[in-house]
Amino acid sequence: MRVGGVDGVPGGWVVCVLSGAGRARRVSWSVVPDAPAVLELTTGCDAVGVDIPLALPTGGTRRPAEVQAAARLGTARSSLFPTPPEQVLAARTYADACAAAQQVTGRRISVQTWNIVPKIREFQQVELPESVVEAHPELSFRTMAPGTRFAAKKTARGAGQRIAALAGWIDPARLLGDLPGAARLDDVLDALACAWTAERVTRDTAELLGGPGAGAIAV
Repeated sequence: MRVGGVDGVPGGWVVCVLSGAGRARRVSWSVVPDAPAVLELTTGCDAVGVDIPLALPTGGTRRPAEVQAAARLGTARSSLFPTPPEQVLAARTYADACAAAQQVTGRRISVQTWNIVPKIREFQQVELPESVVEAHPELSFRTMAPGTRFAAKKTARGAGQRIAALAGWIDPARLLGDLPGAARLDDVLDALACAWTAERVTRDTAELLGGPGAGAIAV
C-alpha cells in the first residue's frame, strides 16, 4: 500500500508518501512549490489526503461537509476556515475578495481564509485524480484518539499529544527522524494525519462527511 499526506507550508506544500504496512512503513518527505508538483510526487499512491478545500460551495451556503465537520470539531471548529465561493478566487486583494464574498454570501471572508485562497486556487487549476481526497488533520487526530483533549497544535503539549495519537498507527521514531527543514513540526504531523485518513479511504473504512462525491471531507 502506498498513501500520501499533504499540508500547506509557507511557499508550498509538505508531502509525505508512506509505503508498506504496519509499523515497518517507510516514508519519503518532500517540500514542493505547487499543486502540480504535489500530484507528480504522489503519482501511484492508492490515496492521497490533502489539507485544503478541493470543492467550492454553490451560492451563499456553506458546504454540507464543512457544516458536519464544524459540528464534529466542537470547540476546535475555528481550525476549519469556511471555503470561499468561486468568485473570491479571482480577487487579487483582500478588499476585492471581501467584496466578492459579500455579494455572494452576504458576509466578508476572514484574513485567515484569504491567506489560503492562493492554495485553494492551485488545486482548482489542476485535474485531480480520484485518489486525491480532502482531509482535515484536526478531524483526523480526534478520530484516531477520541479520548484526547488536544491542546493547540503549536504548543509542546499539543505536538506531544498528536505524536502519541499517531503512534497507534506508525512508529514516530522511524518516520520523524529525518524531516525537511522547510516544514514546521505541526505541518509534518498534519501531513501524517492526512495520510492516516488516506489509508482509511483505501481500506474503505473512512467516513465521508457531506456524502460521497465532490465536496466530501474524508475522516
